[in-house]
This record gives sequence, structure tokens and C-alpha cells, in this order.
Amino acid sequence: MSDRGVTPMEQDYAAWYTDIVLQAELADYAPVRGCMVIRPYGYALWEAIKDELDRRIKSCGVGGRYHQNAYFPLFIPQSLLQKEAEHVEGFAPECAVVTYGGGKKLEEPLYVRPTSETIMYKMFAKWIQSWRDLPLLLNQWANIVRWELRTRLFLRTLEFLWQEGHTAHATHEEALKECLMILNDVYKDFVENHLAIPVLSGRKSEGQKFAGAVTTYTLEALMQDGRALQMGTSHDLGQNFAHAFGVRFQDKDGNLRYVWQTSWGVSTRLIGAVIMAHSDNKGLVLPPRIAPVKCVIIPIYKSDEKEKVLSAAHKLHSALAERFGQSAVVLDDRDQFKPGWKFAEWELRGVPLRVEIGPRDIEASQFVLVRRDDPSKLKFPQSALTQTVEHHLNAMQNALYERAKRFLNSKTSSADDIHTLGEIVDSQGGFVFAPWCGSVQCENTVQEQTKATVRCIPFDAKEPSPDTKCIACGKPAKWIVPFAKAY
Repeated sequence: MSDRGVTPMEQDYAAWYTDIVLQAELADYAPVRGCMVIRPYGYALWEAIKDELDRRIKSCGVGGRYHQNAYFPLFIPQSLLQKEAEHVEGFAPECAVVTYGGGKKLEEPLYVRPTSETIMYKMFAKWIQSWRDLPLLLNQWANIVRWELRTRLFLRTLEFLWQEGHTAHATHEEALKECLMILNDVYKDFVENHLAIPVLSGRKSEGQKFAGAVTTYTLEALMQDGRALQMGTSHDLGQNFAHAFGVRFQDKDGNLRYVWQTSWGVSTRLIGAVIMAHSDNKGLVLPPRIAPVKCVIIPIYKSDEKEKVLSAAHKLHSALAERFGQSAVVLDDRDQFKPGWKFAEWELRGVPLRVEIGPRDIEASQFVLVRRDDPSKLKFPQSALTQTVEHHLNAMQNALYERAKRFLNSKTSSADDIHTLGEIVDSQGGFVFAPWCGSVQCENTVQEQTKATVRCIPFDAKEPSPDTKCIACGKPAKWIVPFAKAY
């Protein structure tokens, strides 16, 4: 253990991750096993993610309409959940069911929301009558309950927070356009440019698509332990739910037709991704664009210099707070802790920039700047304070992405047979591109032997040569796809 209580990731990656979550005060274990309490600092991080995604979702749309937020009930009648057979089969093992309420046994069991397709589409059938009602573009910020057997803070808990979009369209072409727009223009752009995490994008295999979907599109990232993490998904639901729930509309010619639907979502799992993609043995490392606190000012002084140094520190704080907001800049003037302790504390909490100022800095009209991703101490004139801080916030944001991209590239390899694939995922992890025939049976065979799964069929998937054979069955390969062990 380090003096800050963080287990080195090289020693125990799982313990390192949990230590950061707990020591940085992002979350804690709840009295209910498998649940978490999101602490204020962790929730501020979720709000930064939520606010930016909400802005992006509301600013885009199709057919001249834009997405709007709504809210649907937490409880779903059993009869609704069972209307779409494939969907209920996919979620049944993870469902929590309420059978008693008000001291009495319920006439019909209520499922605690594992996802909202069923209860939403019951209402869609009521609201959609004509082509004039389309497209219907709704989004919901909500909590979800899935009875997971193995849990980990932020990555997989019984209850978690997420965003789920649900839309209905007159044509499949429009629905597919919506599906891919959300995946690429909203999710991928946000993950890469705000979370600073590069991703692979494509569609899920038949064996791993969302229950009830025609096609599931996904973003796949790589964590520092070499395991993949699904960052977000967008589902082309076709007309499966429309038929199950009777969601129909009268077209311009007076014909009664079923709508085409999509659903898509990301969750608090994104916080876990940020931790595992960027952090180090000192603690959390946050991309500046989502960091709740972007800069901390630490005055350094002896007792007889206190008033002079604090006065200068307050001036720096006022200037930065005016530019970046009061909550984004912290002046740590606590007397009970020494500067070195404060340095380590704010490093643990992942604050992107640290500004130091002492008597010599005041005399030289300068300040010292330290970036969380670089221990070098840089000196700048106080007159250039806000410009310098803004520059280095942007520089750190870009540097984190480029570092993660280099890591992704270094952990991307290829294999021509299942034995080699297994050796690579065991020894170094990462994405291992290998030929696959496309069958669920062969995907299951690879998973059984190597614990790796097809993460996606990339949009730019390479077409193998005619003599390229599937690593599982030896038949002609259909695609070259990335396999990886995943969370």
C-alpha cells in the first residue's frame, strides 16, 4: 500500500481500482449488498457527464424534431414485460420482482425497471396515431435495477444510473439514421473528446446483441489492464416491439403501418471507464473537460508570511473563478495540513491542475503550475494566469487522449489460430483481431477456450482473403474482428 492508501495497479488491478473509488471519495458500499452510494464528488463527476450528454442529445434529432426528456415509472407490470418474448428471456435472470405492496399480495407482480422499452412502448401505442406524430424522440435519465451476481463499484451494481433514449419512426431508413447518429455523433464524439478515451465502433455479434434488437451498435474501449469495456450501445429495434405492443400509425395514404424503433443508452459505467483508462498509482486522473474541480490553488508560507501569501492566493482564485466558475477552482487554505499532504490529496482526487504560490513567487510576480499528468513544475507570470491555465487544461485533455490512443495501438494485435489468440489475451490482453465465420457457435467456442469474446464487427472490418479460415471451425472466415476479455 502507498502512503495514500492506493494499491499499485501492477500488484492488484482490482484492488487498485477499488482503492481509488473509495479513497477519492467517488462512491462507497451501501448497506444493501451489491449497491453503491455515489458520494458528492462522484456525483459531481456524473453531473458533468450527464449535463454535456443531455445538451448533445437535445441539440440533435431527425425529421425536423429534437429529443425531449420524459420520465416513466420504475415499476413494470409482468404482463407488459412478457409481451416481447426474446426481450423478457434476455432479462429474466437479472430482474427484481415486487409481489407484495401495502401489506397485501399484488394481483400482478411488478418488475423493477431493468430497462424501459416495455412500459414506454405501451404509452407509445397510445400516443402515436398518425404520421404527423412521428418521429417521437424521447430520452429518460433514470435508475435501473439488474440483479447482478458479481458487482464492482460503477462498473456493475444492482442499481445504477443511466440515460436511455427511445424513438419511433415512420421508416426503417430514418430509424437507422437515428441509431447511427447517436452512436457516432453523440456517444463516440463525447467519449473521445470529453472522456479522452479512444474507441472501436461497430455492431455486436448475434450472440451479444441486445435482447429484442435487430442490430446492436457499440463502442468498445480498452482499459489499462488490457480488458475491454463496452462504453455505450445504440439499438436498431426494427418493428419487433411495435408488433408486440401495437405501435402503429396511419401513413399519408391512409394505410395502417407499424413504426420502426430505436433505443440507446450509457450509464455511470462511464465513470469506471475514466478511472481505468487514465488513473495511476497516485490516484484518480480526470480529463479537464469533465473534472468537477479543474484547478486547485495551494499557498505555501511560514507563519509570518501567511497574510501576504493568502492575499495573493485569493487574487489568483478570484481571477480563475471568474473565468472557470466558483466550483471549478478551489483555494486550499487549510492550516492543519502541510503543502505536501495537500499535493498528494488533490492528486488522489484527480484535479487536472495545481497552482502553487509562495513568498518568492510573489516577489517575482509569478506562479508555479503542475499538471496532474506531468510532475514537472512550470513557472509563469501572474499576468498570464487565466491564459496559461486554459492552455494547459486543453493540452492535458489532448495529452490524455493521445496517451490512451498509443496504449490502444500497443495492445492491438492479430492471431490466425485459437491457440495464439488465447496466449495473447492471457499474456498481454488487448484487442486481438482474428478471422471468424460469424457463427454464434464458433464465438461460444472461442469464449469457452480463451474467455475472449467478439467485441464488435467494426464498421471498417477487413474482408479476409478467400483462403482465410475461421479460428474456431476452419471454415471460410467472414470478417476479421477484435476479440478481447471484457468487463
